[in-house]
Amino acid sequence: MMTSPALPTATLNSGLTLPRIVCGLWQVADIERSGTAIDPKVGGDALQAYANAGFTAFDMADHYGTAELITANLLHRYSSGARPLAFTKWCPEPGAMTAETVRAGVQERLTRLGVSRVDLLQFHWWSFEHPAWLDALHEIRKLKDEGLVGAIGVTNFDAAHLALALADGIPIASNQVSFSVVDRRARGELSALCAQSGVKLLAYGTLNGGFLSEKWLGQPEPTDIHDWSKSKYKRFIDAAGGWRVYQDLLTTLGRIARVHGVSLPNVATRWVLEQPAVAAIIIGARIGENVHHENNRHVFDFTLTRDDHAALEEVFARMTPIPGDCGDEYRKPPFLTASGDLSHHLNSIPSAYASMPTQHREGLRVSSGSQWEPIAGYSRAVRVRDTIYVSGTTATHGNNRCVAPGNAGAQATYVLDKIAASISAAGGRTEDVIRTRVFLRREEDCEAVSRAHGRMFGRIMPANTLLVAGGLIGDYEVEIEAEAVVDSSSASQS
Repeated sequence: MMTSPALPTATLNSGLTLPRIVCGLWQVADIERSGTAIDPKVGGDALQAYANAGFTAFDMADHYGTAELITANLLHRYSSGARPLAFTKWCPEPGAMTAETVRAGVQERLTRLGVSRVDLLQFHWWSFEHPAWLDALHEIRKLKDEGLVGAIGVTNFDAAHLALALADGIPIASNQVSFSVVDRRARGELSALCAQSGVKLLAYGTLNGGFLSEKWLGQPEPTDIHDWSKSKYKRFIDAAGGWRVYQDLLTTLGRIARVHGVSLPNVATRWVLEQPAVAAIIIGARIGENVHHENNRHVFDFTLTRDDHAALEEVFARMTPIPGDCGDEYRKPPFLTASGDLSHHLNSIPSAYASMPTQHREGLRVSSGSQWEPIAGYSRAVRVRDTIYVSGTTATHGNNRCVAPGNAGAQATYVLDKIAASISAAGGRTEDVIRTRVFLRREEDCEAVSRAHGRMFGRIMPANTLLVAGGLIGDYEVEIEAEAVVDSSSASQS
């Protein structure tokens, strides 16, 4: 069969070498949402055309319709020698992540793909308030040691939680996040962490759902959008300042494209590929529709000049930064998803901790499952009428395991998630916090812990006290307590 030259490649810290353009199959779910599945052979033929054109890596997930089955049809055609790479994601609903649960989730990926090892297994978690994500990653690490997983990736992790996972011993190779000339969140703290740790980014949304194209230049703002991809990325356009400033961006991209003799999408893609933390970008492969093999190759025919970057920075300065950190669009309002919420992803997010009525006063008490709570006779949190008191909280995971020993910043991230989960279990919200107290083992950890506190409470600005307490017990570097007063809106939601 006729094949095109291979694409330029990048190598992850796991040793996995991948092309710098990966074909994404998330639109399979959109095509199939009417209930009619794509014939696996027809889909496999479409992927074969991509592979023959040199696009030899495919990205999918457990909830991308039949994408894994379609990819299996392609992979079965390679009985010997190098085959295309298959990257998939496991995106379980939050809950207990036992060894059996994780193995079953990974085994389903293997079965659907028809392979003995997943080249890159990417883990997605919907809420860091539920701590079982660490259990899942540690179990995936064990499966990697068994040879069932080639490399471990995560998706939509912010810098703080990626750093926490690394500090807790998880060998993460990649983090798949939204990254484009519209959504530049990954260029900040996350990219700095990648430079330090060796983790690489896989960038999706680089063409903003197809909106980064000549066909939208000078066009009126669309009001009736039917496909999931454009519905999602129109929300990003709105969040970035709206259609008018978006037209300014398209105009600048188009001007640069004409100078280099390439397409507008080529310029938008090239900008992302030139970000040092990015190993590869993911382009949508909408089976049965437009294919842009040759045009996508042109992204490697030029580089952006200093003047090109300056022109783009000038228009970036007129845009509104996308709110929050990487992945926040899946964790907190505003949900920049196709539906504007998580309704097409999962049904609900259960409380991480158990709550029960108190016997001696009107209220609730919350348990996190620590072995010390029954021994010492205390609760993780207690609610009395509208006030929630959270005990001094350390980075204790489950019964008694210390998370990220010796790393105060990572521990603070975990502790604050634990506090947020405790308040949620008691019927409150993080926004209800009015007072925190932070106790450090070492003065030199003040900045790292303060930055973690700022990420959680920077918009809330509770009263705070920070003390160097010295000899905290065990491997704990920080302990934090909090108080919250539940307002009427919180009470109505609890």
